[in-house]
Amino acid sequence: MTGKRKFESGSSKRKKKERQDKLTQSLTGSMNTYVKPTNMLPNLTESVTAGESLPENVIVNAENLSSVNVDENLSENVIVDNENLNPVNAYENLTESVVVNDQTHVNDNCEGDEIEDLFDPGNWEKNMPQGKVDLLVEKGPIRVRDVVYPINAQNRSFSDKHYTRSLPNGEKLDRSWLVYSRKNDKVFCFCCVLFNFKRERLVPSPLITATLGYNDWKNIHSRLSEHEKSSVHFDSLTNWMEAETRLRKKLTIDSSNQKAIEKEKRYWREVLKRIMGVVKTLASSNLAFRGSNEKLDDQNNGNFLSIIRMIADFDPIMGEHLRRIPKKEIRRVHYLGHNIQNELILLLAGEIKSKILDIVKGAKYFSVILDCTPDVSHEEQMSLILRCVDVSKSPITVEEFFIGFMKVVETSGDALFNELKQVFEILKLDFNDMRGQGYDNGSNMKGQYKGVSSRVIKEYPRAFYTPCGCHSLNLALCDMAMSSVQAKSFFGVIQRIYKLFSGSTKRWEVLKSYVKGRNGKGLTLKSWSDTRWESRVASVKAVRFQAPQIRDALLHLVKHSVDATTASDAGSLANYELQNFDFLVGMVIWFEILQKVSKVSKILQGKDMNIEDCINLLQGLILFLEEYRNTGFEIAKSEAEKIALEMGVEPTFRETRVRHKKKFFDENTRDEPIQAVEESFRVNYFIIIIDNALSSLKTRFVQFEKYEGIFGFLFNLSKLKVADDESLKHSCATLEDFLKHGDDYDIDALELFSELQLLRKSLSERLTRPIEVLEYIKNLRLAFLNAWIAYRIILTVPVTVATAERSFSKLKLIKNYL
Repeated sequence: MTGKRKFESGSSKRKKKERQDKLTQSLTGSMNTYVKPTNMLPNLTESVTAGESLPENVIVNAENLSSVNVDENLSENVIVDNENLNPVNAYENLTESVVVNDQTHVNDNCEGDEIEDLFDPGNWEKNMPQGKVDLLVEKGPIRVRDVVYPINAQNRSFSDKHYTRSLPNGEKLDRSWLVYSRKNDKVFCFCCVLFNFKRERLVPSPLITATLGYNDWKNIHSRLSEHEKSSVHFDSLTNWMEAETRLRKKLTIDSSNQKAIEKEKRYWREVLKRIMGVVKTLASSNLAFRGSNEKLDDQNNGNFLSIIRMIADFDPIMGEHLRRIPKKEIRRVHYLGHNIQNELILLLAGEIKSKILDIVKGAKYFSVILDCTPDVSHEEQMSLILRCVDVSKSPITVEEFFIGFMKVVETSGDALFNELKQVFEILKLDFNDMRGQGYDNGSNMKGQYKGVSSRVIKEYPRAFYTPCGCHSLNLALCDMAMSSVQAKSFFGVIQRIYKLFSGSTKRWEVLKSYVKGRNGKGLTLKSWSDTRWESRVASVKAVRFQAPQIRDALLHLVKHSVDATTASDAGSLANYELQNFDFLVGMVIWFEILQKVSKVSKILQGKDMNIEDCINLLQGLILFLEEYRNTGFEIAKSEAEKIALEMGVEPTFRETRVRHKKKFFDENTRDEPIQAVEESFRVNYFIIIIDNALSSLKTRFVQFEKYEGIFGFLFNLSKLKVADDESLKHSCATLEDFLKHGDDYDIDALELFSELQLLRKSLSERLTRPIEVLEYIKNLRLAFLNAWIAYRIILTVPVTVATAERSFSKLKLIKNYL
């Protein structure tokens, strides 16, 4: 006699997995029975997250998530299936719970066939239950518009124009009774299918029979005209109107059942409002939804169920809902399992994305910001940002909206451009309305021949490319750091100090004991990085203001460290590097430069940054460097002398060895002249890095100089007010040529010139920025149309890709933790 198996067999496991897969597949679209779905955008990752069990491309857009009004959406869109619903037990056949080990397990369990869309006439049967008929009458015909209808064998398809009827006097009337079935690619008469009680005695017409439908698109116009004039249609239309009136006034025969159904609707609306509120809270806070299990009474059931349980302690509706689940008083679905959570999240994501696209399309002109990064699963993700001027609200704002991540296989310019075109087709965005591109300085993005920017401009010349200002500043700093041997050595020392102390918790405690600062906490040492924009100034600042304390900590390690390597490294840094006056002067110089560059970089990362402000900031930075080139060395030397005296270091530059050249008998050479040590440091170190910085900035920001020559007369309002008519007319003509493509013109130069002549006289002295001028024009009921267009285009052009960089931090958060 064989004993009982301790482990489940492989065949049993496979069968169980098949059942689970079948159950998961059957739940697809189940929420559409209870909630009207918004237009979801396929093949694009969504903007909201549920944490660990969502598809890994779904991420949070917390700023827009709060704009979704749960009460409004749910109060109109929640629908309850009325079939077999009775007033005695109104919850029957609605929800179901599964009990495991005497604890309620809240997996959504929806057995049977996949739930079909009740509002598609292709799913209506011949004799539908009265509950479904009443529901359809209450909600009315639901149409699908602006979709790509399938083409039949005769190369014909249905069109939205058939929804309207033309009268002899030219007026248009809506055929409210006509509905289209996406399932069958046919049209039906809404009222005749539901209310034609005489159809059994008549020759069945395709329009009035649920099992037939009509799809002869060649003759549909004449058939629709014949049908809407028939007596059968008039009778059905009368029955429809009477039923609609009775339902509205609660005068139906089964009014008691209707009251019970309405009560159930209100109940489920309230339950869904609370569940949706929890979903929004967790998603906007970047919190995972589920724990190690989904049992209501378990402590490890995750954030979602824990918050639901907490709400139930204070809210009678949710308390009643949780009471009925373990008692099996509700069946099928109870909206607490992970499948329902994901569907609610995707509905929220679709609503957010729909609102974003409405704003972008309402603004007409927009810009694209792209950036790529590999994720922890070694897949390349491309972040898509849309920038536009939101004129729908007051005051007018410049917005940069995150749309989603797209997984790309190839990162070549051609592949990224094709991916962008596919996304635009899905989003129904027109390339001809794109007025800007913002990318980093990678060759696949900004390449002159094969980059994304050049490929877009080749087809759409008005999509102006702007290299990222922050990336350009970052590269300018890299050019400075690499321009001198002493500069490279300086940053090497900074990195060595950080690595020495961060390599051991004991050494870090030694550092903290010496570096305390005014408030008991000193500046933390930072690692220097090529890619992180803020790391340079932070790493130099910690050493700049704590050099004596850091040297004391190093000397402590020399005396008390057991490890010989640590003692040797600490001694080298303390006695040679930090006591080197050259290093101290370089430290002061680099901190002053990095501090100014960091401030400019932070300002450029703002979402509302525009070309005018960017040009002013860059010009100010260049003026600072030019002035610092003349006076900065003496100031830096003076500051370094104070630090040296505090440390007991001799404030003199170290002499370098004179290079002697070997002389041959036929050469007339001489040794290099001995140059003063201080002058050598100034010329070969200080002057070189400043000149290199100026050259790099002027080279990398040529595009902004071009923009100033084209748009400068508009965003510099002081110049606009004093410009003579001849130069103003020339600037308008230049702008017209810049904003035209073939026969398409954004503005008319002569009209713009006439408008600006009046506008500059009426502008208040308080208006100093282009967005303020735009708001002023809007308040004048758009009297200056060409100026209205020109200023919107100026503000649409991006300056940096900082928003795309910020989206990568969310990707890392979800990929790693949630």
